[in-house]
Amino acid sequence: MPSSDTLQTLLIYALPVLFSITVHEAAHGYVARHFGDSTAYMLGRMTLNPLKHIDPIGTILMPLLLYFSTSGAFVFGYAKPVPVNFGNLRHPKRDMVWVALAGPASNFVQAILWALLLFALLAAGLDEPFFVQMARAGILVNLVMWAFNLFPLPPLDGGRVLAGLLPGRQALWLSRIEPYGFFIVLALVLAGVVGTLWLRPLMSLGYGAINLLMAPLAALLR
Repeated sequence: MPSSDTLQTLLIYALPVLFSITVHEAAHGYVARHFGDSTAYMLGRMTLNPLKHIDPIGTILMPLLLYFSTSGAFVFGYAKPVPVNFGNLRHPKRDMVWVALAGPASNFVQAILWALLLFALLAAGLDEPFFVQMARAGILVNLVMWAFNLFPLPPLDGGRVLAGLLPGRQALWLSRIEPYGFFIVLALVLAGVVGTLWLRPLMSLGYGAINLLMAPLAALLR
């Protein structure tokens, strides 16, 4: 049976994780529709209902198994991807970049909002550990989502951004990796390459940017 500390950790992270994946996936759908593709809308995926975006294996089973089997040292998962027909976009190659960026951008905005909530709690003197830890978890989860999804390999959003920016031949070569991309990314994660060379530097930049944005509020709290 999981300990009380483990259950509390799961509860602290549950809401930030649900928000992060739901808004991330919905953002792809909203931006795709803006640029001409209504596939996600017609399939009911352009929604903030988390049940529409949860993958039973990738969102629930895999993260829980990894969490308990590694004592919380390693967690990996994924949501149900929002369907986008890039051929329906008005300018497929260019618009694909904006559609792909929408998800990570939504996570960075959410990280800022969680940071604002944290400052509001501290400013109001509400130092209840559960809510303070949830706000901190919201910042962490969304920065991880932001940085990880920008990794430049399909099917991650960063891979689609790179494909949209590369010339035609190079973009086609990169797109051919997509069927194997998930396994390549997972192998790189397990080898520590993604964490050391990508996540840590990018998250340091993310935390630095948020601290800079929050600096005026921090000064007011002193």
